[in-house]
Amino acid sequence: MKVGVPKETASGERRVALVPELVAKLDGIEVVVEQRAGEAASFTDEAFTQAGAAIGDPWAADLVAKVRKPSEDEVGKLRDGQVLIGFLQPLTDQEGIERLASRGVTAFAMESIPRITRAQSMDALSSQATVSGYKAVLLAADRLPKFLPMLVTAAGTVVPAKVLVIGAGVAGLQAIATARRLGAVVSGFDVRPVVKEQVESLGATFLELGVVGEETEGGYARELSDEEQRRQQEELEARIGDFDVVVTTALIPGRPAPKLIPQSAIESMRPGSVIVDLAAEAGGNADLTRPDEEVTHNGVTILGPTNLPSSMPYHASQLYARNVSALVKHLAPEGELQLDFEDEITAGACVTRKEEVPA
Repeated sequence: MKVGVPKETASGERRVALVPELVAKLDGIEVVVEQRAGEAASFTDEAFTQAGAAIGDPWAADLVAKVRKPSEDEVGKLRDGQVLIGFLQPLTDQEGIERLASRGVTAFAMESIPRITRAQSMDALSSQATVSGYKAVLLAADRLPKFLPMLVTAAGTVVPAKVLVIGAGVAGLQAIATARRLGAVVSGFDVRPVVKEQVESLGATFLELGVVGEETEGGYARELSDEEQRRQQEELEARIGDFDVVVTTALIPGRPAPKLIPQSAIESMRPGSVIVDLAAEAGGNADLTRPDEEVTHNGVTILGPTNLPSSMPYHASQLYARNVSALVKHLAPEGELQLDFEDEITAGACVTRKEEVPA
């Protein structure tokens, strides 16, 4: 079997779906990498060839591994019966899924990997969220006109900055850990009480707002009712002015991001404060968030990055490639495709099969 790795064409995308160290571990599988596919992530063609890959046309392979969903032109390069792996946005891009189905492609969306123990090594949402949570704090530290840690100097003591992380999933927990390493005083909030222990284990304080939700089967917080959202906003508005940095990570797959920080809460923050909204792509957790823009309101900076993993492409690619490699091995355990749609992982991740369009 051949696996093809194209160069990503989406604007600003610097990741690559496989990295040299994983090529050699795909026993019995040939890997064909498009010329300069890994260059933006610091993986050279020479590194790929030394690992055993060939440089050539990836679209002729049996299985094509990508990071982002294929463009219309790229879909035209896919053929009947071919297998595709990537972030395909099945919940928000039905038109794109239908295009793949019309080509007879069997497509596996990395977002749709079931959140079960057996599939943890394939969980690309978590691996990329780790990168986002880390980088979000670095962005905040860069924009904040203060030190994050406490400093004792000959000119006196500098008090540490206060950081609030809203949402204690993978990205949120990584943001908490990073802010703590940088010396900030950190608080975390999540409507799921089950994560309180995880927040506190990282040395942060769990912010009690009196709004409690449940965890869904996939580990996400259930969507709050309108009344619960109103109470949450009111409590945050009363407390948010105490913080220098707020990182928001609240997302529910396939739905608009919940609005947690109204404009009035932003206006209660001190000038120079920073909000990094990791839900910007889904509309943002803050009222004034604009995707991929930096907004300043009453001296408060609101950042809305939508693809932070691409800003750290080396390690983001390395982590993603491990997820892809694990899925490839699952789909082709003996070096040949064996698609068992009775299997929970195979069936769960598949978003279109030949001549089928998911409902």
